[in-house]
Amino acid sequence: MKHLLIIYHSQSGNTAQLAQAVMRGCQRETEVETRLCKAFDAGLKELLWADGLLFGTPENFGTMSGALKDFFDRTFYEVEGRVDGKPYCMLVGAGNDGTGALTAIRRICNGYNFKEVQQPIVVVGDLEDQQLQTCRELGMAMAAGLEAGIF
Repeated sequence: MKHLLIIYHSQSGNTAQLAQAVMRGCQRETEVETRLCKAFDAGLKELLWADGLLFGTPENFGTMSGALKDFFDRTFYEVEGRVDGKPYCMLVGAGNDGTGALTAIRRICNGYNFKEVQQPIVVVGDLEDQQLQTCRELGMAMAAGLEAGIF
């Protein structure tokens, strides 16, 4: 069985709703075990467990949240060379355009040698049903890709 880890931070609750929608999508019609984990609660054990990753963050001051950055800071050297090629994707709840957060996460993921496998989702402003549906579809695609061995 494959494992998908969704690591997120949310202060207002919007990014949590996006991450939960991804989780619901992962659980539809696949045998992939999925865990939803707050960034401050995720660590080395969870990262090594995962076959695929999804990072969710609000856009804070034009970049990722400090909580997600803290996760990266706490795990990078511990897993160096042990997580190469893990597939990942991103979602950002943005007040601006999300590009700063995406750029920061991509730079760090390049250091881990992760492989981006899906287009990121950036939600600007208030959440709408269509955006939550897009997150469910992202979850289904990630889980299906892991299950089929595509990534």
